[in-house]
Amino acid sequence: MNQNQPGPFLQKHDAVFIAGHRGMVGSAIQRRLQAEGFTALITRGREELDLTDQRAVDDFFSHRKIDVVVLAAAKVGGIQANQTLPADFIYQNLMIESNVIHAAFRTGIKRLLFLGSSCIYPKHAAQPMTEEMLLSGYLEPSNEPYAVAKIAGIKLCESYNRQHGTDFRAVMPANLYGPQDNFDLENSHVLPALIRKFHLARLAVEKNWRGIEKDEAAFGPIPKDTRDQLSARCHPDKRLKASTETVVRLWGSGAPRREFLHVDDLAAACLATMGLSQTQYTSLCAAKPGHPPTGPAEGKSALPPTVTHVNVGAGKDVTIRELADVVKAIVGYHGKESWDLSKPDGTPRKLLDITRLTRTGWQPRIDLKNGIADTYEWYRQQTE
Repeated sequence: MNQNQPGPFLQKHDAVFIAGHRGMVGSAIQRRLQAEGFTALITRGREELDLTDQRAVDDFFSHRKIDVVVLAAAKVGGIQANQTLPADFIYQNLMIESNVIHAAFRTGIKRLLFLGSSCIYPKHAAQPMTEEMLLSGYLEPSNEPYAVAKIAGIKLCESYNRQHGTDFRAVMPANLYGPQDNFDLENSHVLPALIRKFHLARLAVEKNWRGIEKDEAAFGPIPKDTRDQLSARCHPDKRLKASTETVVRLWGSGAPRREFLHVDDLAAACLATMGLSQTQYTSLCAAKPGHPPTGPAEGKSALPPTVTHVNVGAGKDVTIRELADVVKAIVGYHGKESWDLSKPDGTPRKLLDITRLTRTGWQPRIDLKNGIADTYEWYRQQTE
């Protein structure tokens, strides 16, 4: 199948509800569907529909014609956010998943796609990580509540398929980045945090205090520790701590390896996955030798295979230090950085095996340097 085509089992007149359309993932999927000519897209902002409210979700699904659901809504964040707000991460994600998936079953939705995360795999899983490695070891403690919620989402899809014959699917992407990413330094992921830190440092070196103010207005408050790293030798209102030079302080050792996927590549993968027939998707999940589907239940179609989700990644990874060097060069910061070894590194390596998905014809197309450059250009445009 050509990855540029959604596939014959996803029709352009289908009414598609995109849960989380304002987020980085949901907005990319919406752009992709619109580019493919889908005309019946349904979206609701958080102020219109609280997905953690079961009654509101049930009412929404009961009063609208929906054919397909893309469940991209989630509470997400980096290591610091996960460590600070573990209850929020597990509760909100469990509620969103449970409410939407059950409402989709109850109202007869023909197809649902659940967006997970590569953090579902054990901290010390063999690399690259295949789908079979789910629940084969201990999770990374720093984001365990979030990972448990995402695992629950996979199992919800699997369980409804087994018991009720639904067609609910799940994709597990690598670390994502791109337009609409979260650049809040208190809870962002590593790549947007690097972009913003190096950008602020460059502005400080240039003594562009107005630029720093615009950045703060667009992307949220600058934490005190980051302020203290920025040179303010000539800043009139003394908002930034004076120092002899600007030094960007980065978390951890920089040694962990991470895989980064542009969100537009993920959107293409989602359409490729949704465009498969139920039989094709079941065969895709069972493509590894020794992992066949289970037999049919009485009165039901065949039960799902032992694997019911599909990895989506770039197929290669880099160290965080290497990533920092790339971002630093693209942003144009020529100063110093330091690594704070008191901060956690997280999982040593997270590289996904994407063999299953590439069998559909999908391939990642946006290389890391070009993707970061495009993301940085989007970032800069928000403060112009």
